[in-house]
Amino acid sequence: MSKRNLLLGILGVVGVLFLMGVSPFFIVDLTQTAIVVKFGKPQRTHMEPGLKMKIPFMDDVIYFDKRLLDYDVPAREVITRDKKTILIDNFAKWRIVDPLKVYQAFGTQRGALLRLDDIIYSELRVELGRHDLADIVSANRLLVMSEVAKRSNEKAGVYGLEVLDVRIKRVDLPEQNEKAIFQRMTAERERQAKKYRAEGEEEAQKIRSEAEKDREILLAEAYKTAQEIRGGGDAKAFKAYATAYKQGPEFFAFMRSMEAYKKTFAKDTTMILSPDSEFLKYLKKRNWD
Repeated sequence: MSKRNLLLGILGVVGVLFLMGVSPFFIVDLTQTAIVVKFGKPQRTHMEPGLKMKIPFMDDVIYFDKRLLDYDVPAREVITRDKKTILIDNFAKWRIVDPLKVYQAFGTQRGALLRLDDIIYSELRVELGRHDLADIVSANRLLVMSEVAKRSNEKAGVYGLEVLDVRIKRVDLPEQNEKAIFQRMTAERERQAKKYRAEGEEEAQKIRSEAEKDREILLAEAYKTAQEIRGGGDAKAFKAYATAYKQGPEFFAFMRSMEAYKKTFAKDTTMILSPDSEFLKYLKKRNWD
């Protein structure tokens, strides 16, 4: 067979393969690494981008990303050294440094990510379990996460992976813990409110007692002063009466009787007295003669 016929035969086979939708060519992107696998066994690794060839129906191509990748999963529970359960939302930066090892260990990039998740979460639980909650939410958090990244990278390196950084995005409390803490905070505020009310009531009672005492003292002093003034007035009155009585006993008796008549004989007053009553002596006619 001439070279020309061989070339035409090869072109014909390639044309048929193209018509069947099967290509002996594949493209490796600038951001990718490709491993050509024959019946599940790796044959060669393409690290450089470009157009590559494979044997149709025999070779498969497995692609791996060579860029710096993000690892981000939903928040999960971790128990700290002081027995606090917290929700850790973390992320990591990683990349594939040996695609062949990754393929031999996991088969795909997805499998490598699942294994990386196990490694990082395991190291995260171990390291955070050595620290109190205060250390995790303080400036010491950077040192804690640096240690997690270091240990995760050591374990991931066995599989051809590299972990560059692990960080915590957010630290939360589980919902049941938040409710319990809220209830404790509410109970504490109520306890303080009761304490303040009791202290206020005690202070108010002291003020009322002091005011009541001052009131009683003022009333007693006022009563004492009133009695002294009344006593002084009575003494002066008695003295005046005595002086008047000495100067004119008959006139004094007459004036006192007039005052008694004035108070006794009010409107619609009825009295039954003997005509010889001493009370009526100034009303008898012979005294007016």
